[in-house]
Amino acid sequence: MHGTDPQAHGLPGFVGGTLDRVDHIRSNPALHAQAFAASNARLLILEGLEPVTDDHGLALAPLGPDARIEQHVLLGVDLQDRPIFAHLVETLEQGPNATPRSRGLADLVSASDVALYGTARSLVFWHARHRFCSVCGAPTHAHKAGWARRCESCASEHFPRVDPVSIMLAEHQGRVLLGRQHSWPPGRYSALAGFIEPGETVEEAVARELKEEAGITVHSVRYVMSQPWPFPSSLMIACVAQCDDPALTLDETEIEHAFWCDADGVAAALAGDPDAPFLAPPRMAVAWHLLDHWLRGAVAPSDARA
Repeated sequence: MHGTDPQAHGLPGFVGGTLDRVDHIRSNPALHAQAFAASNARLLILEGLEPVTDDHGLALAPLGPDARIEQHVLLGVDLQDRPIFAHLVETLEQGPNATPRSRGLADLVSASDVALYGTARSLVFWHARHRFCSVCGAPTHAHKAGWARRCESCASEHFPRVDPVSIMLAEHQGRVLLGRQHSWPPGRYSALAGFIEPGETVEEAVARELKEEAGITVHSVRYVMSQPWPFPSSLMIACVAQCDDPALTLDETEIEHAFWCDADGVAAALAGDPDAPFLAPPRMAVAWHLLDHWLRGAVAPSDARA
């Protein structure tokens, strides 16, 4: 494994970036051009939206002599003071969902490289899918070093979107609620989740999603952590909430099955015990770390008390 294992620091995937995003360069055309022309500028190599690695981590290469500044996004400046760019494309054959290759990156490179890839993937995808102005329909072009698009017809500026998602554990008397979607691998359970809607707070979204999907009422919502999820560009906001009545009424179009699991069961699943009551989400997902956070604050499992 290259660099530092992100799990060694208790981080979900795509967390732990070290890139300086240099807003002062992005917003200054002269400084942007200077960074693009720098001898130490580097291009992050992607195959479509897929990461490419070498013996050092993510594959980087010098910008070629024919590289055009308007076709690249300045991701930032790394710890070696190198401007890092990614090439923008007009069309993509690949969809927004994660692939085994992109999900497996956390096992190959450092946490900072995983975070760099996540940023690049989200931006490249957004540019390819937002080539026309949502105000007047005219073509747009990359602007502000690739961190915006501008319409020359109506002068509108468009910025990369981030979709906030609440992901949460409901807790009742030392147990947490876990659910599974119909398409998941057999035995896989995780925290419930859903997009935050316009006009909602995070706390309101947590309560609404749990009511809609599981039929339970919660209170005392508390924030735990967050994770960028670049498939295509979400921000997972992880929370824990308290539930007084554990009776479930599932929305079976969203949730195939759900159950309340105690600390022993969660500990077994996170440890990869084949006899655990469920298959835990992958360690790169914030759901794994949310369960781990809850477990560390819950009543100690029976094997720890023995």
